[in-house]
Amino acid sequence: MNLEQHTPRPYWNSYWAGFGLGLVLLASFVIMGRGLGASGAFTTAVATVVHQVAPAHAENSPFYSEYLGDGTHSPLKDWLVFEVLGVFVGGFLSGVLAHRLKFTVEQGPRSTTPRRLAFAFVGGGLMGIGAKIALGCTSGQALTGGALLNVGSWAFMWCVFGGAYAVAYFFRKQWI
Repeated sequence: MNLEQHTPRPYWNSYWAGFGLGLVLLASFVIMGRGLGASGAFTTAVATVVHQVAPAHAENSPFYSEYLGDGTHSPLKDWLVFEVLGVFVGGFLSGVLAHRLKFTVEQGPRSTTPRRLAFAFVGGGLMGIGAKIALGCTSGQALTGGALLNVGSWAFMWCVFGGAYAVAYFFRKQWI
């Protein structure tokens, strides 16, 4: 099927999408007993890889041993791994069904593809470091912590938005 010949469907209403996300968050508390988040899945995967390469180091490390679980060392024992896989699969299916699936690199007229990818890589790395320092990624902090009225999560999100506005000025030339 040629996706180019179909007209893209309109985006969801943001209020209905937010309501749906709230129901997903509620379901995760009811079914799994905890909220949403993505950084835990990546940490579990990294701990598993480290255990494969250096088992003694991973088992004796207070950081890695926390994510190794009951001794089976399989990242598939962590439900957050399935959550993240579901986000990728769901995003792909959503793009296909809405006729919006394109493989492209979004960039401004003054930016090159390698430069845009480098900025994305560095930004993603900084977000990953920030997620470990903050003890949770933006989805975990904002959605789960915010829903629980966690003061630290609300402070984190104010800092995320404030930092983004402060830094956006210096990177805006990449997009105009």
